[in-house]
Amino acid sequence: MLAYIGLGSNLNNPKQQIKTAIMALHNTKDVEVVNLSSLYQSPPVDGSKQPDYINAVCEVKTHLTALELLYVCQEIETKQHRVREKKWGARTIDLDIILYGVQVLVSKKLIIPHPEMMNRAFVLVPLAELEDDLKVPVLGPIQDLILELGEFELTKL
Repeated sequence: MLAYIGLGSNLNNPKQQIKTAIMALHNTKDVEVVNLSSLYQSPPVDGSKQPDYINAVCEVKTHLTALELLYVCQEIETKQHRVREKKWGARTIDLDIILYGVQVLVSKKLIIPHPEMMNRAFVLVPLAELEDDLKVPVLGPIQDLILELGEFELTKL
């Protein structure tokens, strides 16, 4: 199964945090990182006073279920000292499953496609970099989603 995982960090050397998370994913049994977007810098979603974020999206091949992949992502976050003090708060690393094949999944633990992806240039732009003609289940073509965002602050690094 092909899946896309969004990565973000704004604490403790964010570029290195993303690199460490990518290596951890790649070293996980039944997960192979096959593609990685460029890094992008963006301000915090909530406009709060915290450092800008560094984001990327990676494409993985996996034999894990979506829920098993979620647990892998959460384990990596824990190992990289992710603290969940407040929603949209600063973090060492954040890994979100954006897409899992063409599956649509709604459960208490996981929603795919990621429910906020259509509002996040730092997800859509790197995702389109990896798959320019991607059609997102339920939501439509990735290029249309980017156009619908209108203006956004995002810098390719």
